Amino acid sequence: MTNLMTYPIRIMLTLVLLALLIAAATCTSPAPPLVSQPPPKPQETATPMCTRTLNIAHRGARSLAPENTLAAAAKALEIGADMWEFDVAVSADGELFLLHDDRLDRTSNVRELFPGRAPWSSHTFTLAEIRQLDFGAWFVALDPFKQIAAGKVSPQESARYRGEKAPTLREALEFTRQNNWRANIEIKDQRGKPGDATVVEKVVALVDELRVADRVLISSFNHSYLERVKKANPAIATGALVSTPDPDPLALLRRLGAQAYNPNVKAIEPAEVRRIRDQGFDVFIYTVNDEPTMRSLVEARASGIFTDFPQTLKPLSADCR
Repeated sequence: MTNLMTYPIRIMLTLVLLALLIAAATCTSPAPPLVSQPPPKPQETATPMCTRTLNIAHRGARSLAPENTLAAAAKALEIGADMWEFDVAVSADGELFLLHDDRLDRTSNVRELFPGRAPWSSHTFTLAEIRQLDFGAWFVALDPFKQIAAGKVSPQESARYRGEKAPTLREALEFTRQNNWRANIEIKDQRGKPGDATVVEKVVALVDELRVADRVLISSFNHSYLERVKKANPAIATGALVSTPDPDPLALLRRLGAQAYNPNVKAIEPAEVRRIRDQGFDVFIYTVNDEPTMRSLVEARASGIFTDFPQTLKPLSADCR
């Protein structure tokens, strides 16, 4: 009887062990997916600066602070501008500093401090003399964009602007780097002045020294300067400034090896913006202060808009840091 009873048990144990072995073998081989997985999505191709229209504070937030000063840069940064634009001039002793005009008298008190130096051309003053000047009091006195009268600039801010100095290019770039920001450096045309021979190479050397080549766009109306930039450092992005429509912007950019076309807002139509962008170049447009035009250029996929009112442009585009 014992043998008859144990025989079925052995058979059952054998079947159980066999089932366990089959299950184990099945677990070691994962089931194939029901559908094939798509390949990873390629990363979106970006423009040199960003994938959307950049808010570029023209000479800093110059409607709210004295232009081409660190105060204007700080205000633009506070507003949330993506970058700031400033102008580089050359002093009598070859130093690079921020100034838009050929003369010092519009934006400083040079007439008071140096009354016998008319017409106060910037290239006839040393940096030490320029550093004596007040580049903020005029803004408070004239309120050029009527933003003080409108209550957009507080009395405390106005008081701080008095005595503001013209920064050196080094100071402007250090501010940009320290704040993880971007800058458009416009090199003013120095033809006929002592600085013409070396200004481009000095700008590039300082950009390289401070390691901000990936954070700047160098532009100029003197297009030979852009060729010199590329010769000194081909990795630096350049923009061709134009005040009137160029007959063939694409040919111009290819000849210069430039990455961007920087036209006056009156010198380009939205359709032209799209055409240039479609060819892989950037289009940075100056100077746009009214909201309807800003909106039309954003819709046209302009790479960036230079504006004296970054506070107006800011709501029209998302953050881009």
